[in-house]
Amino acid sequence: MVYIASWQEYQEAAENLYAKSPNKTRYCIKWKSSEGKLVLKITDDTTCIKFKTYSSIFLNRFESLNLSLMQKMQNRRPEPPPSSTSTVQKQLAASEDAIQLRAASPVLAQQAGPTAGGIKKKKPKKKK
Repeated sequence: MVYIASWQEYQEAAENLYAKSPNKTRYCIKWKSSEGKLVLKITDDTTCIKFKTYSSIFLNRFESLNLSLMQKMQNRRPEPPPSSTSTVQKQLAASEDAIQLRAASPVLAQQAGPTAGGIKKKKPKKKK
C-alpha cells in the first residue's frame, strides 16, 4: 500500500488504475470524525493506492474525483452544456405545447370546501 502525498498524482493514478482494469477495481472511502481524517483507497488486487488528509480543503477535490469515477463506473459521458439559443427554442416550444394543451382540455369546475384550499371552520366548544 502506497500513500501518495500529492492530490494531483493520486487523482491521475486512481483514474489510470480504474481505466486499466475497470472490472476488478474497488474504491473505498474512510472517514474518522474523531480525528478528522479522510483516507481514500483504490485497488485492483495487485496495486493499492491510498491518500490520507486531515484538511477540509480537499473536500471539493474529493467530490470531483468521486464524480468522475462514478461517471466512468456508470459508463456515462458528461453532457455538454446546452447553447443559449437551443435552450430558448426549447422553452418556446414547451410553452406553445402547454398553451395548446390548455386550449384543448375542457375546463373543470373547482371544488369548494377545505380540500380546495379554503379555511376549515373550528367546531364550537361544548357547554358544561
